[in-house]
Amino acid sequence: MNQNIEAIEKTLASNSAWTQFKGILEVKLPLGEDTHLTIGSILLLLVVLLCTHFLLRFIRVLASRKLQNEDKYRFKTVFTFIKYFIFSIVIIATLDSSGVKITAILAASTALFVGIGLGMQKLFQDIISGVFILIDRTVTVNDIIEIDKKVGKITEVGLRTTKAITNDDKILVIPNHKFLSEILYNWTQNNEVTREFVEVGVAYGTDVDLVKALLLGIAVQEDAILNAPKPIVFFEDFGDSALKFKLHFYIKDSFNVLLIKSDLRYKIHKVFNDNSIQIPFPQRTVHVVNT
Repeated sequence: MNQNIEAIEKTLASNSAWTQFKGILEVKLPLGEDTHLTIGSILLLLVVLLCTHFLLRFIRVLASRKLQNEDKYRFKTVFTFIKYFIFSIVIIATLDSSGVKITAILAASTALFVGIGLGMQKLFQDIISGVFILIDRTVTVNDIIEIDKKVGKITEVGLRTTKAITNDDKILVIPNHKFLSEILYNWTQNNEVTREFVEVGVAYGTDVDLVKALLLGIAVQEDAILNAPKPIVFFEDFGDSALKFKLHFYIKDSFNVLLIKSDLRYKIHKVFNDNSIQIPFPQRTVHVVNT
């Protein structure tokens, strides 16, 4: 008999605890006149978000395990954007299924969302541009690019910005929308080898065949210049004060092209001096008529 009484008392106590817990879960947090959010809805939302997080993480690891390192980074960045989109859908669906009037909340917050949207327009533009850049590989790490008359080597392609380092070791932080809205020169997308040139003028009366031979000899001896394709010299024009030549050559290290061109000019100046070839400055002949 006593055992039966104790069992009944325990049942009543447990029912009372459950009732109290259920009451806590049903506590309403007002969000508006006709809209409220319960503690239970918040806990349910947290559990669903946690499960979604681990599920997406498992999918990401499973899908990227056989990718190359560069492709893994690209996939991870794009997947981050997709993850935020999925989280937004999960939040709306969970709250709607738990009885929260999502439409009422959205309607009441229209003005706020419009303000946030206008303020974050560039941010979303950069993010969408970043996704397109990563998918179609407009630029990749180690590409040499020229944008806004600045040249840099890509060090990181992010979802919102892309970072590049310049010849003078300064970091360029480029908003991704610039890659889609402005003209971009990618020096190394098709090939690591790029074609460069150095211009020089010599005085009229100079042996042009000697100039060509000297320029080709300088290019062949330069370690940074490739032997194939071969360097070539163009007799470009008859200038006002000089015969204009252009030495074309191919290099692999486009990032240091300024240093390579500088070394070439030093050597051209020395070799021309040794061979008595004059690099002229602009001159004018004035005829004075005595009236």
